[in-house]
Amino acid sequence: MKSWNFGIIGAGVIADFHARAISDIAQAKLAGFCDGGSGRARKLADKYSCRAFADYKEMVQSDEIDIVTIATPSGFHLEPSVAAAEAGKHVICEKPLEVTLERVDAMIEAHQKAGTALGGVFQNRFNDAIAPLKEAIDSGRFGVITYAGVYVPWWRGNEYYEDSWHGSWKLDGGGALINQSIHMVDLLCYLMAPVEAVQAFTEKLGHPQIESEDTSVAVLRFGNGALGIIYGTTASYPGQLKRLEITGTEGTVVYLEDSFTVWQFADERAEDEQIRRQFSQSKGTGGASDPAAISYQGHCRNFQAFINALDSGSDFCIDGAEARKTVEVVLAVYKSAKEQRLIKLD
Repeated sequence: MKSWNFGIIGAGVIADFHARAISDIAQAKLAGFCDGGSGRARKLADKYSCRAFADYKEMVQSDEIDIVTIATPSGFHLEPSVAAAEAGKHVICEKPLEVTLERVDAMIEAHQKAGTALGGVFQNRFNDAIAPLKEAIDSGRFGVITYAGVYVPWWRGNEYYEDSWHGSWKLDGGGALINQSIHMVDLLCYLMAPVEAVQAFTEKLGHPQIESEDTSVAVLRFGNGALGIIYGTTASYPGQLKRLEITGTEGTVVYLEDSFTVWQFADERAEDEQIRRQFSQSKGTGGASDPAAISYQGHCRNFQAFINALDSGSDFCIDGAEARKTVEVVLAVYKSAKEQRLIKLD
């Protein structure tokens, strides 16, 4: 089995999660880090006994590298991704792929042209509880799905926004929705029919110093006729677990962080009680008040699935086109809030 050498572009908190995830994958090796000149890449390289590259341009040209992960601020994903594609390197990129659809499309086009793989990081898709929920939806156990909503009542103190990019339009692409809540928006995109229309409001209520929003609410209409809600904030002290609710004419599920508080269907089956027992307790806080308080295991599964796709020559389940869908919904929320009107998605 091929061994894959990884380079990590970026040297912040999330880069360390990438490194831990790579270290746990048998056929992966961490070859090095690079940053924009902060010096943090050298510290991480020393920690993981690997190389510190001068910058991403040097990294992607290195024969030591097969895959790069991108863990830079969101508005700086395009440039290293395109450089990697042009150098023949595969890329797995943190959420969101980029902060505009034009920049996302440029990334996708570069990798299509080069014949390299572009994948997104949405590690919540790999939580164990998501598989039985997906199966229940696909097999029709909900009957007619009437509603799906996600809630991310998180907290970030003012110090979180004191750096140069969090909450900025240029580098963060927005605020609480595109940075924190995007993972739950992605679960909606993964589990439900495509979002057809959005009506939204956004405000900066708890952090007036930032450019973008810290609170957003959107009403959705899905392609199958179901209605839904997105609520995301970083102004809900002290921060609570994120939640997904799906209900229909024959069933209801409430997913809390990584557990089920409700799993109820009209056609009760033997496996339902087992599912309720297996996923009855949440195992973590999911970063509700601390962005570093998450497990790296989701990233590990995300990266492993990417490697598996490369090994088999198959499409990665969160390829560029798939990761783009979530960005499109988030940007539609922002557009609706700005223009104060209903936005229909293509």
